[in-house]
Amino acid sequence: MPAHAEQFSISTHGKGTYEITERCQEIVRASGIRTGTATILVRHTSASLVIFENADPSARTDLHAFFDRLVPEDTPWFVHTHEGTDDMPSHLRMALTRTSEVIPVMNGRLTLGTWQGIFLFEHRRAPHSRSIVVSVVGEL
Repeated sequence: MPAHAEQFSISTHGKGTYEITERCQEIVRASGIRTGTATILVRHTSASLVIFENADPSARTDLHAFFDRLVPEDTPWFVHTHEGTDDMPSHLRMALTRTSEVIPVMNGRLTLGTWQGIFLFEHRRAPHSRSIVVSVVGEL
């Protein structure tokens, strides 16, 4: 079964969501695979992936606010704070979401819904360079 994998980096400007749908779709297109699956992985423990609403940015604003309330920074009983007060919260936010997504490929395209996008969810306040791997397997 044919397989194709590529890696790319995305620079973040701190906490928030960064759409990577088009870059993932370009890799699927370049693979030549018409039917199969694409696995997308973020290679970090303080960032994650989400498939989320991509039409109205206010939905992502609410997502960010929800996670800030769900796992607040400056929690006094966190022990793992060597890299700052956002260190442990970033790991917990990652654990509550996902570090990989598997999406069917049909007709050489990711089969996302009309308003779905793939987002890197950066959980740290500081800018980072995040590594994303896309692996596509299937039939040509």
